[in-house]
Amino acid sequence: MKIYLVGGAVRDKLLGLPVQDRDHVVVGGTPDEMVAQGFKPVGADFPVFLHPVTKEEYALARTERKSGHGYKGFKVYAAPDVTLEDDLTRRDLTINAMAEDEQGKLVDPFGGAEDLRNGVLRHVSDAFAEDPVRILRVARFAARYAKWGFHVAHGTNQLMCRMVESGEVDHLVAERVWTELERALGEDKPSRFFEVLRGCGALARLFPEIDALFGVPQPEKHHPEVDTGAHVMLVIDAAAKLSPDTRVRFAALMHDLGKGNTPKEEWPQHIGHEARGTELVKNFCQRFRVPNEHRDLALIAARFHAHCHKIAELRPATVVDTLEAMDAFRRPERVDLFVTACEADFRGRHGSEEKPYPQAGLFRSVFSAARAVDTSVIAAGGGQGPDIGARIREARIAAVRQVLSLSSSRPSGT
Repeated sequence: MKIYLVGGAVRDKLLGLPVQDRDHVVVGGTPDEMVAQGFKPVGADFPVFLHPVTKEEYALARTERKSGHGYKGFKVYAAPDVTLEDDLTRRDLTINAMAEDEQGKLVDPFGGAEDLRNGVLRHVSDAFAEDPVRILRVARFAARYAKWGFHVAHGTNQLMCRMVESGEVDHLVAERVWTELERALGEDKPSRFFEVLRGCGALARLFPEIDALFGVPQPEKHHPEVDTGAHVMLVIDAAAKLSPDTRVRFAALMHDLGKGNTPKEEWPQHIGHEARGTELVKNFCQRFRVPNEHRDLALIAARFHAHCHKIAELRPATVVDTLEAMDAFRRPERVDLFVTACEADFRGRHGSEEKPYPQAGLFRSVFSAARAVDTSVIAAGGGQGPDIGARIREARIAAVRQVLSLSSSRPSGT
């Protein structure tokens, strides 16, 4: 029985990155032998075990044979006669198909180390085409390693195009798509994820609402990049620089979805895109079973991002209405997340990457003022529920008015 370190741990070690997860392949072993040595079986579809001390994963070397559609449509064969190379052959990319033996010697039958040096994402074998999740994984790795200039090999992109054309991506499970999407949003340059999917035709099949944004013009005065799809890509990359929170990044991705539905005769204007966008966001989140916190922030950003940009011009009552619609007084943490997404929207425009965005501070200030209203004192003044609610609202409006008034009276630049 021989044990090898495999996959991401070997890849990240060669890249000089911290190794997060250490996975192992066991060649020449059986389930009974693993259990006899104290390993705990955890694999439902194939033999995977946890080390009794480190809790790291050890999987018996295996091969897979396509038996149906989707990423679950496989029959697995795991036995002592499966070699290490047999096991590595079934992996997605050459950079993930390397192993290291117990003496630290690299085993690299498919040239993964060279592809790492050259920044190439290349499939190992034609078995890649049997699992549509691999398209999402390739796009995610492109987003992760974008700062090093990694690109998808031409042959791999052609293979992904054929997988899309054959309808294989249509069998992806919604939860798995969301898992890969959220992980991609957490990478250094999330725009690369969508660019790779668009390059093989998968974006239109999986996320047609996002694909529809490309080629849709916006007024050049406010959007020097003009193209809405290009703008949204800039926005999600700006969000990635502002916050590690995938809720913010998802809200940035969703904020202009309604512009994809603007009638062509109205271009480049997009009046009412906020209302159209909220419906599209709802449908998107329902389709992929997006977690509630991600969905709710995305809906708020789609509906109210213009309110943040124009906060200094809004009537105090409109500001309070917006805060109430955001449920900000019960969920105050939403305000900072929302403002960060709006700042990303501002910075996702050519020439605005480093400009000041005073609206962020002003929005936070008006919320702080409205939130500081002592509702218990107002309630103690007596009256029925609706009357108390009306007095609280008026007090909040007055507090917001004072902040906006002070802001407008300050000299420019202070």
